[in-house]
Amino acid sequence: MGKRIVIALGGNALGNTPYEQLSLVTETAKPIVDLIAQGNEVVIAHGNGPQVGMINLGLATAAEAKAIKSDMPFPECGAMSQGYIGYHLQNAIGNELAARGMAKDVATVVTQVLVEESDPAFQHPTKPVGAFYDRETADRIAAEKGYTMVEDAGRGYRQVVPSPKPVDVIEKNTVKALVGSGTVVITVGGGGIPVVRREGRLVGVPAVIDKDFASAKLAELLDADLLVILTAVEKVAVNFGKPDQRGLDALTPAEAREYIAQGQFAPGSMLPKVEAAVQFAESKPGRAALITLLEKAKDGIEGRTGTRISQ
Repeated sequence: MGKRIVIALGGNALGNTPYEQLSLVTETAKPIVDLIAQGNEVVIAHGNGPQVGMINLGLATAAEAKAIKSDMPFPECGAMSQGYIGYHLQNAIGNELAARGMAKDVATVVTQVLVEESDPAFQHPTKPVGAFYDRETADRIAAEKGYTMVEDAGRGYRQVVPSPKPVDVIEKNTVKALVGSGTVVITVGGGGIPVVRREGRLVGVPAVIDKDFASAKLAELLDADLLVILTAVEKVAVNFGKPDQRGLDALTPAEAREYIAQGQFAPGSMLPKVEAAVQFAESKPGRAALITLLEKAKDGIEGRTGTRISQ
């Protein structure tokens, strides 16, 4: 019997331009369709770091040059990135399914993800987004728009936004209905559009939700069997980059936490992947998470490679 699998695809794996991305997703689709061909229900989540930054930068630059009347608020930039990345993925996956004679619908759901305004992340913005500015321009933007601007990597000043934890996926019932009907669904793109509840209304906020945590939350809500977090290495490793580097085949949540306490996993890189995997593995007995390469996903699911985290 097939599994219900949520796949978290990194935004950096999708290329640096729309043209590069359209070419890359043709290859990305093949191992995903391999899993579908085995009878699995597959839901795809993806990052959008490079893409949402490109949109934000392009529109901010156009606004500064007076080519357009206004820049674009960050939640709307996230929605735009969900739309065009989703289009590329559903186009490539749909074409690959058709080439194999598999009649299956593919749909992208532009997804809002609920966060709490009380999340401490809102008091400590850390995620750089958008354009680089000189100090004078950054100060003016901060005064005009209330943005938090910080020096970043010696290249100038950028806006930083919070990265709160996901609480709920607003469109979860829509996603469940589509998955239940046999549709391949692409959702929580870029971690989803962050929204908060104010007086009974949903309001978009300038923040970036980590797509691995959003994928773990989605997998919980869909009662998935397996969360597959795709990254640039075949296995999670300890002592990474050192002569005694060692790949890990399997971890319990307790073992993963011990390695986290030792500082084995880089913040902003492997650390959130391991933390999200632990969160999903602990959410219900029998659930497991796998961290591996895209091209090794099928082998990893069958237990031949990757790092599996389970109770």
